[in-house]
Amino acid sequence: MLSLHDDGGFAPCPAPFNLAAHVLAAGAATPDKIALSVVKPTGARRWSYGRLIAAVRGTATGLLNAGLAPGDIVLMRLGNDVEFPIAYLGAIAAGLVPVPSSSQLTEREVAGIIDHLAPAAILRGEGITCPDTNLPVFSHEDLTAWQNLPPADYHMGDPERCAYIVYTSGTSGTPRAVAHAHRAIWARQMMMTDWYDLRPEDRLMHAGAFNWTYTLGTGLMDPWTQRATALIPAPGTDPAQLALLMKRNDATLFAAAPGVYRQILKYPVAPLPRLRHGLAAGEKLSETIRTAWHDATGTAIYEAYGMSECSTFISAAPGRPATGGSLGRPQRGRHVAIVDETGTPVPRDTPGTIAVHRGDPGLMLEYVGAPDATRAKFTGDWFVTGDTGLMRADGQIDYLGRDDDMMNAGGYRVSPIEVEAALADLPGITEIAVTDIAVREDVRVIAAFYTAEADLDADTLKHAAAERLARYKCPRAFIRVDGLPRSANGKLIRRALRDHVID
Repeated sequence: MLSLHDDGGFAPCPAPFNLAAHVLAAGAATPDKIALSVVKPTGARRWSYGRLIAAVRGTATGLLNAGLAPGDIVLMRLGNDVEFPIAYLGAIAAGLVPVPSSSQLTEREVAGIIDHLAPAAILRGEGITCPDTNLPVFSHEDLTAWQNLPPADYHMGDPERCAYIVYTSGTSGTPRAVAHAHRAIWARQMMMTDWYDLRPEDRLMHAGAFNWTYTLGTGLMDPWTQRATALIPAPGTDPAQLALLMKRNDATLFAAAPGVYRQILKYPVAPLPRLRHGLAAGEKLSETIRTAWHDATGTAIYEAYGMSECSTFISAAPGRPATGGSLGRPQRGRHVAIVDETGTPVPRDTPGTIAVHRGDPGLMLEYVGAPDATRAKFTGDWFVTGDTGLMRADGQIDYLGRDDDMMNAGGYRVSPIEVEAALADLPGITEIAVTDIAVREDVRVIAAFYTAEADLDADTLKHAAAERLARYKCPRAFIRVDGLPRSANGKLIRRALRDHVID
């Protein structure tokens, strides 16, 4: 049997269509229901669906009155506050193309985006880095004033037209501008049952910042599409307070990157009687965190795999749990395969590259201004992710690491995920990551980098590894570091481990 999932596809996106109109349609029927609570230990700032929809459509009016026209690109340089998603949806409602960007970008990085995309305007919050420019710049005060304007009509049109652009570093190290169509939000319905189990009565807390795409999608757009309530911790919330905020605000679902779960578990976790389960994405969830969370809360964490170019399309869910450390299964309606270098699905239980069919409604339109890079991501009918995986006989998919993370030791290709999972619970180790390093020309060995309160005996660690792993998978060196290198979003950067000097 081939490593292929195709159950007939998903219902096509209707036309004409507008992403913002789709997100807010269900909430319009219950204008008094709470759409959003920005929560903190001393209280909450709440937005009803009626107020949220009025603010979004008023913002659309303000943008159009300012001289912008459908199709114009708008760069978002806004901070971690509720005005971010309102401006985002307001721009899309007006037919503009917003570009969310991290508030942590430097002036030079922002200048590169401006040169690349040539936006028609910039939305800028106070104190957010942005170079001097001749472009129109609209302030936080402008945005809040626009929220009270009469509502604009939704700009309806072809669901294939560009709705928004996000930046991703990808595997090349060069940031890519990923253009998504309005239909991308339509595809997210496949996550509702096959990852979230999201219901209108749910109260979903997401631990991320407003201006992170994971928060925008899982934390805001999706609950609003289902007429659920989104709970977002106030900026600067201490991880030690998150469990308490979940309890006080009756959170039924909790979403975060694995690193956030790790931070929460450093502290006593209050009983969470309303919590049904957790959701994780952004990097591979370790079994150590999964087990510790279940022990602390009595609930499971359901993991999803995706990327900026296609959001999530493989996941576990309450009705379809993952077993044995797998990611789960392709969501129903998806067309997914594990392929070889020619784009041909490989037999099951055979490693290959995780790929999604070019017809997936959630797949990007293109890398803006980079046609060669766009073409390079497709092999035949498949968008190849650059991640290595294996589809089991039962259809579950094991994640084996990024192609550029895969290790080569003595001619064997070894997944760092497998080695890390085998060694994560060694006594004294708090975190561990592995990569291969060059010890001399054409010779690479596996090295493990770990955090611990003190140096651990290398021979003891090597002996323990040899009891758990085949010899060619065993680290030849164990190096204690102060911390593992991670991106601003908490993703492990394995290639940065190679920067450590080994005596």
